[in-house]
Amino acid sequence: MKSIQLNRYKDKEWQFLGETISLKQPLVLVFGNRLLLETIDVYQELKELFPNGHIVMGSTSGDITATYVDDVGITATAIEFEKSEFLIKTTNLLHQKLDSHKTGNDLMKQFPQKNLKSVFIISEGSFINGSQLTQGISENLQQDVLVTGGLCGDSDRFEKTISGYNQAPKEGEIIAVGFYGDSLEISCSLYGGWTPFGPERIVTKSKANVLYELDGKPALDLYKKYLGEKSKELPSAALLYPLNVKIKEENHAIVRTILNIDDAKKGMILAGDIPEGAKVQLMMTNVDHIANASEKAIKSANEHRKNKAELAIVVSCIGRKLVLDQRVEEEIEEVANVLDTQVTICGFYSYGEIAPFNGEHACKLHNQTITITLISEV
Repeated sequence: MKSIQLNRYKDKEWQFLGETISLKQPLVLVFGNRLLLETIDVYQELKELFPNGHIVMGSTSGDITATYVDDVGITATAIEFEKSEFLIKTTNLLHQKLDSHKTGNDLMKQFPQKNLKSVFIISEGSFINGSQLTQGISENLQQDVLVTGGLCGDSDRFEKTISGYNQAPKEGEIIAVGFYGDSLEISCSLYGGWTPFGPERIVTKSKANVLYELDGKPALDLYKKYLGEKSKELPSAALLYPLNVKIKEENHAIVRTILNIDDAKKGMILAGDIPEGAKVQLMMTNVDHIANASEKAIKSANEHRKNKAELAIVVSCIGRKLVLDQRVEEEIEEVANVLDTQVTICGFYSYGEIAPFNGEHACKLHNQTITITLISEV
């Protein structure tokens, strides 16, 4: 496997990070600031640099390499697989009548199953129901196919997200990269580092991913009461206090970020479903817990590998980034410290992370986690 990285800022040309090498038909993963992706013809510029490249783009809440987390630029990672293959398929939620489950299901139907080892998802992140998307994905794949990825971001603006494959990025687009071949070794892990606090409450009224009542009382009123003065900063303040959700049918509690609020209906719009009867608690964290979780995630992903990783794709939540603030790069340093210096690290801060729980197969939507996918060719 060969790879190179480069970045670009508003008034500058593309700059290669390290030595440049010739790549024949690379997978080019492009993560960056949504406003910049909209104002620059990134696809055409990268097509000139990589004429035979497969260019996948997504807006982020910060793009990641081994040496920086960047909010205002665009980072491209071009990867050439020497012994394996990849296949890219797309769909658009706007063309699927906003049916997130059907969108995920139909997207996976496009992939031949023979020798499919893993799928990496880059999804629109502003109006998708991420838990329905992942459920649809899981229903149409063999059990041993690893699915990871994330929902695109838009910093802390929450205006819209965009993504695209071999064209200018746009709203509603969902891209899936399928990896094929016996030479591939792919592993993954995720950790959170958040702690529940306060009373546990029962969801007494909800619809899909909108929470209306807890213990028979308006959910938004209760949430604002806990936040106090910080409630004036909603919805962005909610990223610092996500919800720990225990669903009867699930083996693990899941974390849900509040993406927006509905003052008129006293509702909170979450990144994924929250069924009635579920138990909910507020959560909080600190910088040390975030850094420790990052270290645990990379060690777990790396622990049982037969071969050294060559590529690490990191997807971490914007809520973690807000907690870390000026120390945001410490999370990525924990990852880089465990890996060989030759490993290429790329990724982004997201509105939701896609991965299975550690030790399981079916992919789920997570919030406030860091997920790490390690890839190598034998």
